[in-house]
Amino acid sequence: MSYLEKIEYEIVPQESLSIIRNCSGCGKKSTFKNTKRFRVNANGNRLDVWLIYQCDKCKHTYNLAIYERTKVSSLPKNEYQCFLSNDEQLAEMYGRSYQLLKKNRAEIDLESISYQYARLKGISDGANYEQLVEIIIHNPCRLKIRPEKQIAEVLSLSRSQVKKMTELGDITMQIVSPQIISFYVKTYLMRQEGEI
Repeated sequence: MSYLEKIEYEIVPQESLSIIRNCSGCGKKSTFKNTKRFRVNANGNRLDVWLIYQCDKCKHTYNLAIYERTKVSSLPKNEYQCFLSNDEQLAEMYGRSYQLLKKNRAEIDLESISYQYARLKGISDGANYEQLVEIIIHNPCRLKIRPEKQIAEVLSLSRSQVKKMTELGDITMQIVSPQIISFYVKTYLMRQEGEI
């Protein structure tokens, strides 16, 4: 009976995602960065909350919508207080949210993102597994990183080593979607890297 080890990683931005947009101060497209501050506007029992971004060059600001015309009672009190006090951790969390930026139709500056790989889980289908380990890499922000580079970074190898191992059949890659790649690597190679 054969068993398979499965290890999953997620590519996580190490800082807020910058956006590219037309800047009325500069008169052209510019990079805007998260200021880690919120703008909160209440109108009766409705609330608007924005995350404030700022142009790198002229400091012109742009408000990225988090909540629009939302009932105050529907927000958790703790989160509401964090908005009012400009909680940096909450601002950083929203600034890393690919879904929030896409909802606002923001163009993400994919070239300047620093990232790391967070190990999500490792699952073994049995005590003794055969010769292959399946590694799945999730890329929820759709960062432009070549699949070979992702594999090389996870395995702490050079891209030329990954290319050679792929040619020898030690690594088999499958692109599941733009956000997920899966690859199989021989168990002995993972043992050398101390992954399992």
